[in-house]
Amino acid sequence: MTQTLEFTGERFTPECVREIWYEHIHRYAFAATLVRGRQVLDAACGEGYGSAYLATVAQTVCAIDISAQAIAHARERYQAKNLEFQVADCCSLPFPDDNFDCVVSFETLEHLEDQESLLKEFRRVLAPDGFLIISSPDKAVYTDRHQNENEFHVKELYRDELDALLSGYFPHRQFMKQKLMFHSVIWPDQDEPGVTFQHSSETGITEQQSPSQDAMYFIVLCAASEGDMPSLRSGSWFFDDDDESVYAHYHHEIRKNMEAGAVLESMGAELEQLRAQLNQQVSDSRQSTPWWRRWFPNARANR
Repeated sequence: MTQTLEFTGERFTPECVREIWYEHIHRYAFAATLVRGRQVLDAACGEGYGSAYLATVAQTVCAIDISAQAIAHARERYQAKNLEFQVADCCSLPFPDDNFDCVVSFETLEHLEDQESLLKEFRRVLAPDGFLIISSPDKAVYTDRHQNENEFHVKELYRDELDALLSGYFPHRQFMKQKLMFHSVIWPDQDEPGVTFQHSSETGITEQQSPSQDAMYFIVLCAASEGDMPSLRSGSWFFDDDDESVYAHYHHEIRKNMEAGAVLESMGAELEQLRAQLNQQVSDSRQSTPWWRRWFPNARANR
């Protein structure tokens, strides 16, 4: 059985939980809808989970990372005929010009100071009609608003800075936005063509025409005849309120639990220190007490 790669905070691993899992998995699920049948470079692939998923739909996937440890792990854990892992520097790619139809690079840009070299290399190895899918946190939200401090982020960008940087190499850009939200979903009781939901399970990520979870409630429209029924959209998504109350409560509870864990860890360390001090005092006391006093505590010394 392949050992899991240790999570240090620098790169995501599939064993992570909560929002970080949704954010990272969803990016690759989204990218997979765009790279079917293409030759793909997954730059800064990390643990390799995303490269392996892209390989289920792409013609070929070449996945690179500067970490030899990560690549060794990926080669052992993920194997497919159209999937290759290499140790390489994203700012100095070992590939000829016009070599790939698509470059995928998620959460890489902010880890580098020399971002120009990264994009220059991406543009070089892409075919003239190729495209780049890249992600980066919005500094205004990730850092300024939520006060996240990621020690592995070297140079975060605001939206206008990111757009200006990309424009030097890719004249055409379409920004998409990503955020984990709590929401309510209303969907048809019967599957409808064209409606898809992406779902992750032990067998991988699949597209379905309805959520895999059972609904908690039924909402039923009724009329005397079919012609009297109102036309329905394929589904309805109700997202967070302005205060993001559910998400705020979730983060509050997570932070509270993390703080409580830190307090317990500190108390545990303090308890161990006190135990060590007590054991040392007992040991010192035994060494300074005459042997006959330990055997005959009520005896008096001869004068």
